[in-house]
Amino acid sequence: MNAREQLNAEAAKRILIFDGAFGTQIQERKLSEEDYAGDLGLKADQKGNNDILALTRPDVIADITHAYLEAGSDVVSTNTFSANTISQADYAAEALVRDINIASARIARECADEYAAKDGRPRFVAGAIGPTNKTLSLSPDVEDPGYREIDFDYLTSVYLDQAEALVEGGVDFILIETIFDTLNAKAGIMAVKQLSEKLGRDVPIMLSMTLTDLSGRNLSGHTVEAFWNAVRHANPVTIGLNCSFGADQLRPHVQVLSDIADTLLLAYPNAGLPNELGEYDELPETTAKLTGIWADNGRVNILGGCCGSTPDHIAAMAKRVEGVAPRKVPERDTKMRLAGLEPFVVAA
Repeated sequence: MNAREQLNAEAAKRILIFDGAFGTQIQERKLSEEDYAGDLGLKADQKGNNDILALTRPDVIADITHAYLEAGSDVVSTNTFSANTISQADYAAEALVRDINIASARIARECADEYAAKDGRPRFVAGAIGPTNKTLSLSPDVEDPGYREIDFDYLTSVYLDQAEALVEGGVDFILIETIFDTLNAKAGIMAVKQLSEKLGRDVPIMLSMTLTDLSGRNLSGHTVEAFWNAVRHANPVTIGLNCSFGADQLRPHVQVLSDIADTLLLAYPNAGLPNELGEYDELPETTAKLTGIWADNGRVNILGGCCGSTPDHIAAMAKRVEGVAPRKVPERDTKMRLAGLEPFVVAA
């Protein structure tokens, strides 16, 4: 079986567990500039460049990945949210993008394979691709709404470089996550499709949208259903929601997506809402209780955590949904589904 078939087979048996946040786990280790910079000799300060740690402190990334696997994760992601030429330009590390992605993918692959060998249960690796700090749908200049800092073809090439390195490092899937701009996601999809054609095999895509307000829209204005209509052609192995809000606030939007998406649903909320200091203090038991309601109602196939979540949150969720039946994936319909900012469905 290929990775897509294997994930679907495992997800038919039970609710699978994703991992949690890397950023907060890295922050807890209080690393110094020397830890980040290593001996790479880059011309900018590296503190805060979490992705570069795959090269300078791979032990830290491996330790965090191990902790999530120990907590029960079936799928772990690479620490590569900003490992692209656009984001790494802030740290003068553009030339290291390929090395960062290969190294991070190999760390995750080795950790996943180690745990699979222990108990015979498959573990999967998702190569994480973030949205970058640019947007294709909106102008950064309020006086020139038609202006764009980058174009579609350039962003596609940026994503292609990252995806190719992640696959070379051994990932099973490409996870295009925290999607605030649907057009950015389409560039990511195009990149992975180009990579699949180049390699002559399926490179499965995982997609995860992030909402900017409780009305259920992303920054480019799409509702959850409109977003699904805009990306369903990509045949993603999972579709889902992450970041922005905690499980309580995401509940109605997970419900909408669960009803219409004819693929596995992956949801990984933040550990509640940040407090006045910007910190997340929702207890693991609370997150597990709230996401457990999604599971009880047959809404999810894969559960994990985003900002503020820890291995303790993942372990609590894994324990809560143990034995709960996974969501049944709806049959694929043949209706024409279109999307402006709102969905449009041709029923006849």
